[in-house]
Amino acid sequence: MEAFYGLFIILGLLAIQLFLSSRNNKYLGAILPVLLVVFLIWSYMTDRIDSLLKVFLFLLVGMVAFLLEWGRGREYAKNKQKKELEKMKMYDTK
Repeated sequence: MEAFYGLFIILGLLAIQLFLSSRNNKYLGAILPVLLVVFLIWSYMTDRIDSLLKVFLFLLVGMVAFLLEWGRGREYAKNKQKKELEKMKMYDTK
């Protein structure tokens, strides 16, 4: 049951990352990766994670997932901006 909740937390974090990354400010997408690094360092320092290898593996997997979502969000924002610009150009020509 705990794994089930963990899956929902991970999916929720990825959805938040996609939302933040698709805003006009591209730096909003950096919030969750920075929080991940801080959380992993804190977990290692307080012995919640006992191995430095685990920290690096969590960091690698987390960063890859967040960067993929960041890329998808930036692409969505770029396409949205392009569509709005095309609409504006269409109304200007009428």
